[in-house]
Amino acid sequence: MIKKILPQTYIAFIFLFLYVPIAVLIFYSFNESRGRGVFTGFSLNWYYKLFSNEIIIKSVINTLIIASVSSILATIIGTMAAIGISNFNKKSKHAIMGITYISIINPEIVTGISLMLLFVILKIKFGFTTLILAHITFNIPYVILNVLPKLRQQDNSIYEAALDLGCTPHLAFFKVVIPDIMPGILAGFLMALTYSLDDFIVSYFTSGVTSQTLPITIYSMTRKRVSPEINAISTIIFVIVLLTLVLSNIKQIKKEKYILSLKRKRRLSE
Repeated sequence: MIKKILPQTYIAFIFLFLYVPIAVLIFYSFNESRGRGVFTGFSLNWYYKLFSNEIIIKSVINTLIIASVSSILATIIGTMAAIGISNFNKKSKHAIMGITYISIINPEIVTGISLMLLFVILKIKFGFTTLILAHITFNIPYVILNVLPKLRQQDNSIYEAALDLGCTPHLAFFKVVIPDIMPGILAGFLMALTYSLDDFIVSYFTSGVTSQTLPITIYSMTRKRVSPEINAISTIIFVIVLLTLVLSNIKQIKKEKYILSLKRKRRLSE
């Protein structure tokens, strides 16, 4: 009996520790009062103020633009790099992968300061350009690590068969290799997009006055006093992420059910 209760209690404690603060944040985002200690009544006032706050809206647009552009470019560069690495010999591959892991293990504050100094030396004006370059830099390794396993799983005989059937190397690459590793490319893109949207430290050191991202704007707002508008925008972000996860899980469940139904039909036909 104790063996059954202890794991359940432990899991319940972990979930409470993780999600009770979020629940409190969501609850007080609807608080009529600015204070966080007392709930004076239900109100959508802070959501109205949030959408009329030009600074927050501008930082959200900046974040989406920077994350989208940097993720797309990092995915293209990372995929090309992964394909190149997969064709190297064993020693060269280990050496390059070691360098790739260093950039992931390296503390973000070191990466941020290093990039800031590099942009100063190169005399690049801080703004969208420096932010996009910085985000591409720390996103490329994640794309490489997502694409490489798919390249290892790939059957080279299919590519060779496409060449034998008359495809040019260029056409065979886009018709055979890219579709085969597409799950890894998509996973790398989504990871890069997530890191770009969430990044604060590197963005803090490489942003300009007119190109601040949402995390930097929220940080600057909390330095003086935590406004209920922050609760509102945090609630919106949480709901969007939650809905995305739910929809992706539903899609995956439907896909698994469809595959199972096909397998049953094949068994019955046999």
